[in-house]
Amino acid sequence: MAVLLAATLFLAQPVRAATFLRDADMEYALGQLAAPILTAAGLSPSQVQIVVLDDNSLNAFVADARHIFLHSGLIMKVESAAALQAVIAHEAAHIANGHITRRLGNMRSARSAAGMGMLLALATGLAGADPSLAAGIAFGSQSSAQRRLFSHTRAEESSADIASIRYLKRAGLDPQGAVEVIRIFANQVSLAESRLDPYAVTHPLSRDRLRALEALAVAAGPGKRSPEGEYWFARARGKLSAFKRAPSWTLRRSGSVPYKDVRLMQEAVAWHRQSNLKKALAAIDGAIATRPGDPFLLDLKGQILLESRRFGPAVQVYEAAASRAPREPLILGGLGRARLAAGDPRGALKALEAARGRDFSDPGVLRDLGVTYAKLGNNAMASLATAERYALLGRLEDAELHARRAADQLPRGSAPWQRAQDVLSAAKQAKRR
Repeated sequence: MAVLLAATLFLAQPVRAATFLRDADMEYALGQLAAPILTAAGLSPSQVQIVVLDDNSLNAFVADARHIFLHSGLIMKVESAAALQAVIAHEAAHIANGHITRRLGNMRSARSAAGMGMLLALATGLAGADPSLAAGIAFGSQSSAQRRLFSHTRAEESSADIASIRYLKRAGLDPQGAVEVIRIFANQVSLAESRLDPYAVTHPLSRDRLRALEALAVAAGPGKRSPEGEYWFARARGKLSAFKRAPSWTLRRSGSVPYKDVRLMQEAVAWHRQSNLKKALAAIDGAIATRPGDPFLLDLKGQILLESRRFGPAVQVYEAAASRAPREPLILGGLGRARLAAGDPRGALKALEAARGRDFSDPGVLRDLGVTYAKLGNNAMASLATAERYALLGRLEDAELHARRAADQLPRGSAPWQRAQDVLSAAKQAKRR
């Protein structure tokens, strides 16, 4: 599992400076859980990616029409595939119902209303009125604008709750998962809801949502708990938990996991984190024997070997994984990294360029590409890869420096030169803001 900082990967401000957890196995498992729901919502599973943020809080949100963000704390807290699928269904409703576009418009309207209030306050102050009156006008206008915005978001959240039950029912899944989730949220409220202003929050109060969802779930009727879904949920949460929790915790509790391959996979991660290569390899080999040819288990074995400085064997395992999942960018990136460590920069370049072509938003691949190009003596492309990595991380001053170096050396009008110009343009726009 790779932990990557991606500061400007997506559009929304809350996503910036977030730490994303990238892992091919986990992302595939979450994709399997999401696919029937996205289809039921009229969305394409191949066009919407489930992204995990390294954050212990219970949260999920959307920032654009192509990504659903889940906090790691939420995945580790819910107890069933149905519950996690209910969260995904709720966020899919925001995309399918156009809430993102409307919310941006509502935010602009709220800012305009608040701005008009500030102008009125300024005029009042200049007219020589009591300063407290001007301050009151300014505060009141901002509060009114905020409440107007929050009223829109509360309506959208209620609408998404209703749509999520419909999607779950359409997909043949158990709508009671939504009730499970909102009960978790209700139990986690840190401030007694009786003390909250219901007009100053972005979501309906948990007690109200719980009553509404219970009624909706009963009206929808019973659904089924998918055995396949429960497996992929256990695998995604198991991989995440093994890397996030203490190895001793994982080893004590792995016996309770009902799937042998998941249990062995978790033990492999735990032993690897304790630097016990022998036991880690024995566990991951046991998992692979349970599911022969699984590219994601091979990917984990490659990672264990690479991080244990067994570069030659790591290349062999990564090549086997890539042959079974030739379109998976994270596995291709791992293969490139292993080849680079093994002293094969030309082989590394092939794999890393293939990875970048399928996922241009991975700073780790761009870092390795920069090193690889430098080893091959192509300083212009090394500067370009470095510029793109810094741009992705939000370090636009550094990005501009390396983009200029790249642009000065690359053939004018070429595709790489144009990529350098894109970085320079982004840096210029950032300075204007």
